[in-house]
Amino acid sequence: MAVSVTLPALGESVTEGTVTRWLKAEGEHVEADEPLLEVSTDKVDTEIPAPASGILASIKVAEDETVEVGAELAVIDDGTGAPAAAPAPAAAEAPAPAPAPEPVAAPAPVAETPAPAPAAAPAAEAPAAGAVGTDVVLPALGESVTEGTVTRWLKAEGEHVEADEPLLEVSTDKVDTEIPAPAAGVLLEIVVGEDETAEVGAKLAVIGAPGAAPAAAPAPAAPAPAAAPAPAPAPVAAAPAPAAPAPAPAAAAPAPAPVAPAPVAPAAPAPAGSDVYVTPLVRKLAAENSVDLTTVSGSGVGGRIRKQDVIDAAQAAKAAAQAPAAAPAAAPAAAKAPALAVSPLRGQTVKMTRMRKVIGDNMMKALHGQAQLTTVVEVDLTKVMKLRARAKESFAAREGVKLSPMPFFVKAAAQALKAHPVVNARINEDEGTITYFDSENIGIAVDSEKGLMTPVIKGAGDLNLAGISKVTADLAAKVRGSKITPDELSGATFTISNTGSRGALFDTVIVPPNQAAILGIGATVKRPAVIETAEGTVIGIRDMTYLSLSYDHRLVDGADAARYLTAVKAILEAGEFEVDLGL
Repeated sequence: MAVSVTLPALGESVTEGTVTRWLKAEGEHVEADEPLLEVSTDKVDTEIPAPASGILASIKVAEDETVEVGAELAVIDDGTGAPAAAPAPAAAEAPAPAPAPEPVAAPAPVAETPAPAPAAAPAAEAPAAGAVGTDVVLPALGESVTEGTVTRWLKAEGEHVEADEPLLEVSTDKVDTEIPAPAAGVLLEIVVGEDETAEVGAKLAVIGAPGAAPAAAPAPAAPAPAAAPAPAPAPVAAAPAPAAPAPAPAAAAPAPAPVAPAPVAPAAPAPAGSDVYVTPLVRKLAAENSVDLTTVSGSGVGGRIRKQDVIDAAQAAKAAAQAPAAAPAAAPAAAKAPALAVSPLRGQTVKMTRMRKVIGDNMMKALHGQAQLTTVVEVDLTKVMKLRARAKESFAAREGVKLSPMPFFVKAAAQALKAHPVVNARINEDEGTITYFDSENIGIAVDSEKGLMTPVIKGAGDLNLAGISKVTADLAAKVRGSKITPDELSGATFTISNTGSRGALFDTVIVPPNQAAILGIGATVKRPAVIETAEGTVIGIRDMTYLSLSYDHRLVDGADAARYLTAVKAILEAGEFEVDLGL
């Protein structure tokens, strides 16, 4: 009997959830109450247990897809009712499948075939136009996202794919993401090619059984279309054979073809970037640590090299190099070499990614559509840095996140915005009006392998240092892990860019579209400074930084910018954050 797995109610005000990870794959056995998948809502992350024991026959909602409470997530075949309803028609054709208990995945597809059996004729006519199998559709990628562009197919037609294995890359005007395969099998047909745009819900490709080629499957399978979906789990090679003697050799012939990529997949990590897709982050990490990707064995799906594989290889190489090194003088020279590793992009001409093009277009639009100017002040952060040094250990133990200098800047910037609303505003050009926002939604520029992205801290003016620290860490991790959603990238009323994290003293940052200003944070450095004390003027070593405010001069005057920067400077130099830090 098929048991439906639905999204349970996860709170009084929670209406939907996002599947973040499937802990089981189609065809796997699960026990009752065993964790089956992970779901994330706007309030909590949790695991959903299996409601019954059996085989995970079908996954209805893929990872990163969002559904409402009560929606069907998957189907589990507990085996109690299947022999009575499903095998009846199957037994009439071939009783042979009965002695095959070991491929437990076989009952799962059979459970789906009896229902369509009466409508076999229309089902046979429909696939005549294309491949028979599981459709790969473009999922909803955010509340305001209606379409996406296929930027790269990670698999070619005829290649074998595993369930949840990255299948293609899709780009929208807000985020780039990977679309996983909804089922295991062979990529029979690619419907939407690279650089083509499709609407949310559109069919992108078809995944089916190894023998279910677009031409061969519809013709012989007209009387019994059940044979095509039956091999969908892919581990059962014998299931299609007993259905009819003729299709058996046909299925056997293509079998070597999909099997061929399987051995190549583990070996493909050797030629970095040839058959197995290697993400830019992995390439960059490998270059920075002088790791030869041809020597790394991937632990990902299909032998894909992951970030952790490169880190492990780098640590192993470092340990091996330190073991025989008796003279410490040689170590520093060798340690500096990876920092100057030659980039794999050197000498290449590559296609501009959609995300890079979107960033570039937005920056040009902002720069050419505003009268931009930059004002700079110098800030003494000595008190802030001393407070951070005193509190960082207890703060990390209490709040669960590290205390970086960034939350102090966000807190000071948000507090000053409340007193200077002209900096937290927007010009409505069509209406000829100005909107002064009543909340401080601060975007934070995060550097990622795909480019600069600015997730938004909503309501930053109402958060303390702990709240800002947690949200900042969460958003930055999502950006670098390609888990950020379009909704988390929209709605900023003011932006902060910490170019000092890479050592820059200050920068003339560009104001984003539909905002009035952006705050740039420079590197904090120790240097001599003039200090006024009760005993007189002295020179001391202080922690100093530059803050730059780029602003739209159509709305913000130079005096407004100076007043706002002076307010931020005063808050930081006063360093009155003891209450937030529990000191």
